[in-house]
Parts: sequence; structure tokens; C-alpha cells
Amino acid sequence: MATRDADLSALRINRSPQGTKPPRRSRSVGKIIGWLAGLAFVVAAVILFREWLNPGVEVQLATASLTSPSEADAVLTASGYVVARRKAAVASKGTGRLVFLGVEEGDKVTKGQVIARLEDADVVAARERERQNLRLAEADLYDAKKNLERMRVLLEREMIAQVEYDVAQARYKRVTATIEAAKFALREAEVAVENTRIIAPFNGTVLKKNADVGEIVAPLAGAASSKAAVVTIADMASLEVDADVSEANITRVTSDQPCEITLDAYPQHRYPGYVANIVPTADRAKATVLVKIKFKKYDQRVLPEMSAKITFLAAGSAVNTDSAPVLTVPAAAVAERDGRQVVFKIKEDRAEEVPVSVGRKLGGSVEIKSGLKEGEKVIARTDERIKAGVKVTQKTN
Repeated sequence: MATRDADLSALRINRSPQGTKPPRRSRSVGKIIGWLAGLAFVVAAVILFREWLNPGVEVQLATASLTSPSEADAVLTASGYVVARRKAAVASKGTGRLVFLGVEEGDKVTKGQVIARLEDADVVAARERERQNLRLAEADLYDAKKNLERMRVLLEREMIAQVEYDVAQARYKRVTATIEAAKFALREAEVAVENTRIIAPFNGTVLKKNADVGEIVAPLAGAASSKAAVVTIADMASLEVDADVSEANITRVTSDQPCEITLDAYPQHRYPGYVANIVPTADRAKATVLVKIKFKKYDQRVLPEMSAKITFLAAGSAVNTDSAPVLTVPAAAVAERDGRQVVFKIKEDRAEEVPVSVGRKLGGSVEIKSGLKEGEKVIARTDERIKAGVKVTQKTN
């Protein structure tokens, strides 16, 4: 009976989570994993933060470009523009409406050729009037001369007084002077007609057309609607290059010094030249001296106002225009890594190593035989900090 009355609820199994305690070993492993995960996160954050703070090695870029072999003898380089030594903005001496324009840009003209003509009805009429005045004066001269001859005969025969002869003689002289004045007036009228003709002053090529038929042309173009020059022409046989050389480098330039001229429009073609003149004054604003370089020979591809690069060579050097240009980079861009010659390009803010084969040295540059193409960008100066995969940033100036 005592057993039947006993409380059996204490013998129930507690299946709730609170009722189960994990082993001590499992809890220690979990804590270690948590600490390791936190440590890994902190390390990753530090690495990322350091990477974000690290701007990388600051570098400048240089372009692999074609260079003339003559630059091995270069003492100085400068830039300039092709100009025509003989160039003229052809204008009219008179004022009037343009009624004829016989040339276009690119046309060749010869000295004395009528390029354009102004309206000339008024000056032509004035010229005809002066011609008629001259004819009248010539008729008066004929009559005065005959009368003077008659008076001379009558005076010799003492049939007239001296005063009558003097009057006839004075009339003859007056008519003679009138004829001279009429001749000058006619010449003036003819010049006025000539001033309506715009003439080419020398053999050349039309560079620019400044006015069109129907526009008013005036010598000084005082009105806003009038034009002064009708066309601009240049003698294409007188082309030369004007280059600005820094005052600090002008001592490297001498008269008749050999030069190599390269046009930006045709970088693979070179023209021989020489220093023709060093202008004896400096530009105060730019601190440069103007140097004029003449071509020894050139072709029709050379045009006025083209930009050019001039390489001043050492005395006695010869420009070999037949030798092909070679691909070069600055000599400081080439480095030796593991016994190989390499340059570095930038790829996704990282230095990328590019093996190259180098040739001869040309001044401050070195020939690249293989490994690069024209126009590719490389790090201009390589030092021990520049390695494959190193983060780099490009200088902004």
C-alpha cells in the first residue's frame, strides 16, 4: 500500500533544451572557432585598410615612339611651325565692290596675273574724260604753234608789233603746259583704273580666299562690312621652319648647324635642313629666341603652318633620310630582372613586366627591337621599387 501511494512524478525524464547541458569540451571548441573567425576578420580588415591607404608607387608614363637614328648626334630639340618666307595678303589700293575673283584656294598664280577686279565704271569714265581733255589740248597746241610761226614771219617783216608776237608766244607756252597737265591727269586716271585690278605680286599659291564677289573691298577695311585683303598667297618654294629655342639653350645653336626636320603630320619622314638665321632678339614673355631653319630639300607634302619638330645635330653630322626610324623608349624605362631586359606597363593599377629586346642607344633613348609596339605606354623610370604586381599610380603633372 505504501508503494501504491508513492509520488512517481520525480521519475519523469526532462526532455526540454534547458534540461540538457553540452559537454565542456564542445563549448571550448566553439569559443576557439569564434575567436579565430574574429581574428581573421580583423586581419582582413587591416589588410584592406592598409591597401586602401597605400596609394602605390608614383610613376610617370612614356610612349614607345619611332625615332630617327640621327638623334644619336642630337644636341638639342625644339618645336616650331612651317612658314613661307614670301607671303602676302593681296589687297586693293582702291575702294569698290568686288565684281570678279578668278582664283580659289590651292590655285597657282604667276607674277602680274589679274587675280580679281573691282567695279570700275566711274574710274574708266574719268579716264576717258582725261583722254578727251588731252586731245583738246593737243588741238589748241597745233593752232597755237601755227599762229606763233605766222607771227614770227610777220615780225621779221616788221608787219606787226613785238607785243603781238609776245602774246602768240605766251599762248603757245600756256597750251604746252596744259598738255603736260592733261598727260599727268590721264596718267592719274589710268592708275585709278589699275587700282581696281588686283595683281599677283609674285609666283605663288593661293592659301586663303578672304572675300567673295559682291563684297566691298577697301585698302584699310575701315567699315565692319568691308574686306581689306582679297586673297593670301605664298611662295611655296620659300618654305622654312620657325622654332623657339629657350634662352638657356641658345648657345647650343650655331649658324649653318645641320638639323633634322620632322613634321607631326608625317612622323616617319624626315627632311634635312640647316640653321639659316638666329634672330638677334629674345621674346621677353616666353624667354625664347627665334631660330629660322631652312630645308635643304622638301616635297609637296610640306605645307605652311604645319607643326614640326627640329633636332639640332652636332657639327659635321649628316642627316641620313634613307635610314628607317626605330622604335625607342627612354633608357631609364628599361631594367634588368633575372638576367632579362624588361619594361613595365600598367595594368589595373599594377606594374606588369614585359620582356624586351634592346638595341643601340640614341641619346637619352634606347632602341626596342621586340616586345613593344609603337604607341604603347610604359613606366618612364624604373627603379628597385618597380616589380611585377606592385601597385602604382600615375603622376597627374
